[in-house]
Amino acid sequence: MNKIIFQEVLICNKSVEKSKNINVLLIVLLRSLTLFFHTTNKISSYLKSALLLVLVISLTSFSCKEKESKENTVTSNSGHPSLIITKQGVKDIRSNLGSIPIFDKTLATTKKEIDSEIKNGFDVPTPKDYSGGYTHETHKKNYVLMQKAGVLYQILEDDTYAQFVKDMLFEYAKKYPTWPIHPKPRSYARGKLFWQCLNDSNWLVYTSQAYDCIYDFLNEEERNTLETDLFRPFADYISKENPQFFNRVHNHATWGNSAVGMMALVMDDDELLDRALNGVKDVNFNPNKKDNDGGYIRKDGQKIGFYANVDEPFSPDGYFTEGPYYQRYASYPFLIFAQALQNKKPEHKVFEYKDGVLIKSINALLNLSDSGGDFFLLNDAQKGMSYFNASLISTVDIGYHFGGNDPGLLSIAKMQDEVTLDDAGLAVALGIKEGKEKPFVKKSIELSDGANGDEGAVGILRSYGLELVFKYTAHGLSHGHFDKLSFALFEDGEEVVQDYGMSRFVNIEQKGGGNYLKENKTWAKQTIAHNTITQNETSQFKGKYDIGSKHHSNKYVFSVANENVQVASAKEENAYPGTKLHRTMVTIKDEDYENPYVLDIMRVSSENTNQYDLPFYFLGHVMQTNFAYNKLNVPEVLGKSDGYQHLFKEASASANGENIKLNWLLNNKFYTYSAINSNNDELIFGRIGANDPEYNLRNEQTLILRKKNAKDALFVSVIESHGTYSPVSELAINAYSNIKNISVLYNSKEYTAVQIETKNNKSKVFIISNENNDKDAAHKLTINNKEYTWQGTYTLTENE
Repeated sequence: MNKIIFQEVLICNKSVEKSKNINVLLIVLLRSLTLFFHTTNKISSYLKSALLLVLVISLTSFSCKEKESKENTVTSNSGHPSLIITKQGVKDIRSNLGSIPIFDKTLATTKKEIDSEIKNGFDVPTPKDYSGGYTHETHKKNYVLMQKAGVLYQILEDDTYAQFVKDMLFEYAKKYPTWPIHPKPRSYARGKLFWQCLNDSNWLVYTSQAYDCIYDFLNEEERNTLETDLFRPFADYISKENPQFFNRVHNHATWGNSAVGMMALVMDDDELLDRALNGVKDVNFNPNKKDNDGGYIRKDGQKIGFYANVDEPFSPDGYFTEGPYYQRYASYPFLIFAQALQNKKPEHKVFEYKDGVLIKSINALLNLSDSGGDFFLLNDAQKGMSYFNASLISTVDIGYHFGGNDPGLLSIAKMQDEVTLDDAGLAVALGIKEGKEKPFVKKSIELSDGANGDEGAVGILRSYGLELVFKYTAHGLSHGHFDKLSFALFEDGEEVVQDYGMSRFVNIEQKGGGNYLKENKTWAKQTIAHNTITQNETSQFKGKYDIGSKHHSNKYVFSVANENVQVASAKEENAYPGTKLHRTMVTIKDEDYENPYVLDIMRVSSENTNQYDLPFYFLGHVMQTNFAYNKLNVPEVLGKSDGYQHLFKEASASANGENIKLNWLLNNKFYTYSAINSNNDELIFGRIGANDPEYNLRNEQTLILRKKNAKDALFVSVIESHGTYSPVSELAINAYSNIKNISVLYNSKEYTAVQIETKNNKSKVFIISNENNDKDAAHKLTINNKEYTWQGTYTLTENE
């Protein structure tokens, strides 16, 4: 009989193991106990009753605890929706509607938009166009509409929105299997809905959110149809069938990884999720293959997948190596997938990964914008992109919700005047409603580059309305420019000395299908297009990505403790073999004048004799120069290659060894550029636009300082903002420079000293140690029988 009981217990164990269900456990154990009682006569009826009671109580307690645990798990980790808007989030949103103004406003605007689109109907056209074309823009519009309609269904409990999403998805499910690869051949990874897999991934990132929202609106058969005919083939196409796209460290792959990962979370597909996080495994690749921008697809030994894209492009400070324009673009997939992963599978602790770098990246990105919110133009970037872009609304809301409720982010959200219609957006709306916002203060900051923070940096000096952006980074992947030690200058949110940005009219079909124009490579990426040194009319690193991507500039000094004297200094020793560049930029606030000015010191030392060109891309209208120039009747093309072929030479002059001054007007403000020159230096007024038959380039001006037949060279200049003009009163106030003269008092391998004399007969001397950047080092230097002593890398002293 004991043998029978033992066999029964084995059967019980197998049943429990197979079902993993507490109800089965309860039934099986009761069955075993009953059998035991019937076959054991030696136990009294009282003892049997007691044993049975203990068993029932224990199992009931265990059952209740497991039920409670399962309920908690369902609330946070399972069920639908669970990615961006969660079940609990839906409840909280509904309970607060009508009392959260910014959320209510966003909801009303979204409802009006989607109601109109539902009324007009939708189209799912056969793909054939580049960016800006009808089919491209229609498929792009469709995924946004589906995502918004899905959220409206959850919040408003109106089946109309779910039916709209369902109908569109089934139309895609019917047509997708019949579509070939997109007919436009430009991309290294062609999509099916769009000309590149990148845009296909955009579609899936948004559509996964829509599917999550209407998941329970569909029956099992409908879900199977969508997953079999559309979602799984779609995910396989952008990953398994295009590993050259998916297995990269690049913003393209980030979109692909996030797209597959988010759909995996909706479908509870662990294999697909692993593919998203860790890449498509066991795929051979050609290490010499490049993308359309000239960047390598993948390096030997490089990790792949979502985590690799968090590890490598982000520095520990949160700086994204491609620059803020593409960080803005990539921030959406990075953060939206992280949000979904945190909501659905919090055990991954994605927001803690790499010391919380995804949250840090939000603060870094916001600091890479001017006072008006426009992002600085570092590498490929379009002017005017700002944190009012839709992806930044999501970025700010996610940063607030998952990053510790930083009240500074609420002030940005309040300016954006819009929130996401999800849990994060609700958190922001409640924070604003409760008056928790504080100003997001942008201070001077240095953001390191490189996965470990040791590949240069971007230095931003902010001083009383001036913002100076100094670039001494790594190359920036395939979107990088050959512009080591370049800078740009802003005042009150307006560009004063510009970085050109990229040559592209995004999503404007007339201009190359909205894609990069050939001038992006022949002009915008070239060194001469930037405010930095070009040697021998040849771009840094010979204009070759293969070389430039191996090197980075080096930080030397970044000191901003004294807001009246802020210093950023960096070195570049690989751009031109045998030549070393060292640039130091200083913002100085003189108590005698309203506005600060910028001191710029560029040292060049070389083993060979060279020609050095230093352009100055000022924006505005020339008012006056203190040097005579010869304006050509017919502009000449300045050179033959490396960007020079796109510059007209409009006027020129020979320097006489005295300071030159260029005075100009921009946005009713007067500026002056004062520079030290040597005898026979050449001054060139240039203008962009040569060899540009399709008018793809902006016809903007520059002043180029040229030194010929020089091994070592020193370029020193001062940039001032000093006056205003009123078109109403027609009065010009402080229209002329406050700088009387600048001169080099001392220059050696060890030290450089510059004197700045102002018109009130005062002077200052700035000295920097060129070889020792120890902040505690003591220095002593005698110049013209006067001894200067100081501690640290530099000093600014008043001359008596």
